[in-house]
Amino acid sequence: MKYYKEDLAYIHDVGFSDYCLKSAPGILEIFQKNHINTGLVVDLGCGSGLWAQELIKFGYQAIGIDISQAFIDIARHRVPEAEFRLGSLFDAEIPPCNAVTSISECLNYLFDSENNHQRLVELFSRIYKALNLGGVFVFDIATPGQVIPETTTKSFTEGKDWIVLVEKEEKQQILTRRIITFRQVGEYYRKDEEVHYQRLYKVTDISPILEQIGFQVQILKSYGEFNLPLNHAAFIALKLT
Repeated sequence: MKYYKEDLAYIHDVGFSDYCLKSAPGILEIFQKNHINTGLVVDLGCGSGLWAQELIKFGYQAIGIDISQAFIDIARHRVPEAEFRLGSLFDAEIPPCNAVTSISECLNYLFDSENNHQRLVELFSRIYKALNLGGVFVFDIATPGQVIPETTTKSFTEGKDWIVLVEKEEKQQILTRRIITFRQVGEYYRKDEEVHYQRLYKVTDISPILEQIGFQVQILKSYGEFNLPLNHAAFIALKLT
């Protein structure tokens, strides 16, 4: 597996947890407004289990699915009360549940080579069938405009025992992230590299698919008090019939 390997998964967990943790109160509020106070929540692209930990804390059951073995290992250690499965979210079996979530632009990633428009439609259909009546599908996406056309951005972030360098460029609605990590192991730093690709979706690409399947759709720019980053959108898709 070449995505979110051990070092990047560790760095993401300890250094970039804000998105998930700040989203959690707003998503829990969405659940409560829709009278989903208990039951199973399936989290697609669960990462290191931070959202699953919040779900368990508030009395829900949680199944997390992720394509990264390193993330699954961290999640199982962090939240032994939840169930975590290794695999692509596009192939994952989704059991009957009250809610499905996919936080932090997981649906954009092209880790699965078969991630395309048709697979996305099939995934949304399977989610609709799995949800109990009154269930909700909450997720967010990155939209075009992450990087100014014909430019490359570079960023540098440093933690206690790690450094990460990220270079981004966007062409024809594909975002490329080149990531170099340095993680301290003993006396020395270990270097690793990953390249991530994302297909950037317009809101108008997604809403009609959900509505055609049968969802009632609401589009947000925030999860409660947590404002999403620029050029991101969140969806609340309700199964009411």
